[in-house]
Amino acid sequence: MTLIQERPAPAPAARRRAADRVAVLDGLRLCAALSVAIFHFTALNADRLWDGRVPFPRLVHASSYGWLGVELFFMISGFVISMSAWGRTVGGFARSRLVRLFPAYWPAVLLTAAVMRLWPSLHRPVTAQQIVVNLTMLNEPLGVVSVDLSYWTLWAEARFYLLFAVVVWLGATQRRVLWFGYAWLIASVVAVKSGMPILVTVLQPPYAPYFVAGIGFFLIHRFGSDIRHWGLVGLSWGLGMYSLGARVAQTGRSEHRPLSLTVAMVIVTGLFLVMAVVALGWTARIRWRPLTTAGLLTYPFYLLHQHIGGTILQHLHALPPAVAVVAVILLMLGLAWMVHRWVERPVARFLRRRLAASDAPAPPAQRVGLGG
Repeated sequence: MTLIQERPAPAPAARRRAADRVAVLDGLRLCAALSVAIFHFTALNADRLWDGRVPFPRLVHASSYGWLGVELFFMISGFVISMSAWGRTVGGFARSRLVRLFPAYWPAVLLTAAVMRLWPSLHRPVTAQQIVVNLTMLNEPLGVVSVDLSYWTLWAEARFYLLFAVVVWLGATQRRVLWFGYAWLIASVVAVKSGMPILVTVLQPPYAPYFVAGIGFFLIHRFGSDIRHWGLVGLSWGLGMYSLGARVAQTGRSEHRPLSLTVAMVIVTGLFLVMAVVALGWTARIRWRPLTTAGLLTYPFYLLHQHIGGTILQHLHALPPAVAVVAVILLMLGLAWMVHRWVERPVARFLRRRLAASDAPAPPAQRVGLGG
């Protein structure tokens, strides 16, 4: 048995450089966000949104599984973070995550809190303390309820970033990223039966398979098909199928309707196949500009859609239900664009400049003579 050898990245003529943006992933991001939004508007707590009615008796059988868009989010995150972390320092990696997450998050928290205080028809008004703690993005580990319930995924993402920062600190290479993926999966299995909550919190067994699957797909994208890369994806798929059982049961309780584990397994397997198609480069020629725009709007749309969109939806019952849902989604996309254009971009530029300046080495102190 030989040790794993480092491989140089393939020539640009054979495969796109890892630093290139994968446009199809931007489109998949928006598809995942839309599936989650449709789930929230038509299935989860539908009786509260629609005054006890069931406006989509047929659609609900499919939209009840829209929450699986989160699993796709996590796979895309594993792919993209692996790609963006290549060649970065820990400081550069941390700056990129701060600049990516907070400029859209802060206005989303404030806008959602304002809507919930002015029109507390869907949820209880939030407190000032709750808003302040949410702005730190550390409310989940502190046990403070999120201003918008969709924010729970941000804590899962943050724990992934913290773990992957170890690889960045050591220097991302094919071998290190590969072994990190296998080690995380095995450690997450151990954590399940360890009886140690801290291990479960750090290693997050329910979601580790999806982040690691994204890492495996990135390795295939950058270094090509290899049994070790596909083995990482296959192990992630198997463990993902196991973790789906608890997710299906929990979501079924939230929706007050039974969900099929078999259906969820088929859907997630389909998501793995879609990511495999992207990783193999079969979508490399798709570079449509609207896909990039979709990627830019996905994060603010996801942050804004659930509570604000649900509140608006409650005031559109005069419209046909399908028209009302489409109208709310379009409104949320428009609001996401405004947040991105007028808040996220300028704040991100400011943070990027300030953080880069604070990281720059200080000039050597000048010697001052006795004469002053």
